[in-house]
Amino acid sequence: MNKPKDITVKSLGVTDDELELINKFSVKELGSEDVYAFSMTLCDNEIDRDGERFDNDALEKLRDLFLGVTGIFDHVHSSKNQTARIYYTEVVQNENKLTSYGSKYVSLKARAYMPKTQGNAEMIKKIDSGILKEISVCCSVSGYICSVCGNDIRSEKCDHIKGMEYGGEICHCILSNPTDAYEWSFVAVPAQPAAGVTKMKVAKTFSECEKMLKSGRPTVIDSRFSKEFGKKLARLEKEAKAGRLYRKELSAQTVKYASLVFGGAESSLIEKICACLETDELRAFNDMLCGKAEDVIPLRPQLMAEKDESLNTSNNEFIF
Repeated sequence: MNKPKDITVKSLGVTDDELELINKFSVKELGSEDVYAFSMTLCDNEIDRDGERFDNDALEKLRDLFLGVTGIFDHVHSSKNQTARIYYTEVVQNENKLTSYGSKYVSLKARAYMPKTQGNAEMIKKIDSGILKEISVCCSVSGYICSVCGNDIRSEKCDHIKGMEYGGEICHCILSNPTDAYEWSFVAVPAQPAAGVTKMKVAKTFSECEKMLKSGRPTVIDSRFSKEFGKKLARLEKEAKAGRLYRKELSAQTVKYASLVFGGAESSLIEKICACLETDELRAFNDMLCGKAEDVIPLRPQLMAEKDESLNTSNNEFIF
């Protein structure tokens, strides 16, 4: 899971205290002239562009998990792509700032270092000039909690959809219980969530998707509504299964009536005819054959009692 964060990476002065922390991760004892250090915000408890956020306990666990983790570019997992390493992490609560859902803003901050080399000189310039400033973390979590009902948002117990409003609350996913932190990356992520849109129209309702598919236009499904689409498709598949069963039974009944009407006609021929008909046409064909079959053989139980007209069934003698 990659989580981009639009923040400003800030260069740091390398003090003796900073060097002591850095040298815990270096093989050779490094001096202030050997390293370049900078600070950054890795992640926080604010709802992001994916409709997800970390809870405060998750940030505390990630603090330990990200300590010593290497930084790369664009999440390309290669040793050649390693550029910096985190040597300090802390969870910071801002008493004067609230999240969009009303809680105190909490963030996971980190400090990282890289060697001052000729190859890194251009990168250091880009950090100092504000060109390299967006960070994305790559980690795994085991908890995906719905903010509305508290159930796993991926399970059948939850019917809520991220980004939709329920009782005045915008549904989002709470990420909890981190299990690993893989890396963090410098990425080119625009501040605008809609930047980099494709020329394909995004379907936000099932009817929109249906219309665009019928017209042959390319389309994508808005990720916030993917769960709703999945449930709709599941219901349609269930209805289709019931429809197929009904048609199968109707076809079998039609073949039986046809054999009575046409004096033992080939069943395979009638089955082929039934297969070519729409369901409403097949039902009409079945009703017609049923009426014809009744003329040939009365369609009633063999053990039905004959009506005796001599019997008085009016019960008049009991009426006063």
